[in-house]
This record gives sequence, C-alpha cells and structure tokens, in this order.
Amino acid sequence: MKTSPWRRGALLSVGLALIGVLTAQATVAKEPVATQTTPRQIAVVIDDFGNGMKGTNQMLELPIKLTVAVMPFLPTTKQDAEAAFLKGHDVIVHLPMEPIRGLRSWLGPGSITTDLTDEEIRKRVEAAIADVPHAIGMNNHMGSKATADKRVMRVVLQVCKEKGLFFLDSRTSYRTVVPKIAKEVGVVTLHNDVFLDDVYTQNHVLRQIGVMKKFLTQNERCIVIGHVGPPGLHTSGVLKSVIPELSQKATFVPLTQLLPLPEPFVQGQPFVQGQK
Repeated sequence: MKTSPWRRGALLSVGLALIGVLTAQATVAKEPVATQTTPRQIAVVIDDFGNGMKGTNQMLELPIKLTVAVMPFLPTTKQDAEAAFLKGHDVIVHLPMEPIRGLRSWLGPGSITTDLTDEEIRKRVEAAIADVPHAIGMNNHMGSKATADKRVMRVVLQVCKEKGLFFLDSRTSYRTVVPKIAKEVGVVTLHNDVFLDDVYTQNHVLRQIGVMKKFLTQNERCIVIGHVGPPGLHTSGVLKSVIPELSQKATFVPLTQLLPLPEPFVQGQPFVQGQK
C-alpha cells in the first residue's frame, strides 16, 4: 500500500520530534545535578584552663565562639569559667583521668584513676562538675588508660547523664570505650578529630590546620582541640591568623551547635510531669 506524500511528511515530523525529545532527555541526563554546597562547621575546643596558663587571655579574645575546657580544683578554675561564660563560650569540665604513661602528679587534684572504687569515682566526678561554674559538658584530660576501662567510664558517663552533661571524647587512646558505654548508658557524645598542638611549635600547629582543612573536604564538620599552657601562645597566634581565611569556607561553632537536636514531640506520646 502506498503512503501519501502528506502522511509521509507527518510521520517524518513526528519522528524528528521524537528524536529531539530523546536527545534532550539524554542531554539532561548527562548534565551534573546541581547541588547546594554543604556548609562546613569547625568547633574549636581549648583545654587546660583553670591554672592561669599561657595563652589564657589570648584564647578568650579570639573572635570566634569556643568551647572552653576548665580543669577543676585549680587556682583559676572559677575565674576562667566565669570569664569564658561572660564571653558567650561553652564551658565544659576538663576531667583529669589516668594515662597509660606519665606521672599521676601531672593530673592534678581530684583525678580519676582505675584503682578507685565506683563510689569514689562517682564522688570525684560529681565534685568536679560542681567546681566548674556553667559547665554543660565534659571531656577527658589525658586519660588514655581510664577511657579504655569499661567500669570506670560507665560510672563517669552515668554521672554525666544524671547531671545532664554531654561527653566529648578527646580520643587520647584508640582503645577508647566511650562510644560503646555512652550508647549503653544513654549519654550524648562527640569526639575529637584533630589535635592542633600535640607538638609545641608554631610550625606544627600550622601543619595541623592543614590536616583540619583536608578533613573538611571529606566531612561537614571538624572538632579540633588546642591548649593553653606551653603551646598556648603558638596556638592562639596561629588561630588568630587563619580565622579570616577559614571563615570564608566554614562557620566556627561551639560544641553545643553540633549536638543532636532533641527528639520531636510525637502526638499520642504520654506526657511526663515537668517535661518541657
């Protein structure tokens, strides 16, 4: 059967239109999907406040929000915690805990060691929390041995839960049991990603800033820990110099900004008296 010239023209037009649609779809499929750049967050934690150490004032004057970890029972514990709070920084307890190596005398008063009874550990943790004004969390000072001890950490984290504190694992040991025990106890935890000044030189701090930058290319947030004391002036100086550059790519936040949001209220859940 012969096809009329009109019909042949119509079929040709439909065919061309179909080819055009398929070509357009293929083109769209090949183009990368536009995605919004995920904002990066940096939480700077500064340890070892409480003893009038080098860099204390310089750290507190940095133009970013910090998390200030204050050791209990020391000469400037309350002074440093109050100063940090007045500047709007998060304050946490920097709890001295037993290391694998090192002298116990380095820990300071009220330290948590693995030879203590459960009752004594609880007593010391409660006292440390009470001694640091405005504390909303806790992290470990040293503690490579204590944070690997399930019994010790169960008591420490249970007290944190009772007092409403989160726990930042400084990760001084790869054998840490904090994540496992915290999950069992029901305590919110965070963990350190980069130590800025585990070597006390300006060049090392600069190198660690580079490590942090690289970490942020693969992760949305990075928790870094620095110190007042021997490296205090190096760390505060480097941070002050790199903050303008880093602020163009990331936001500096206190640890509380990285905590998970509370569970949303679900219709039908039983109401607990006093719950807000």
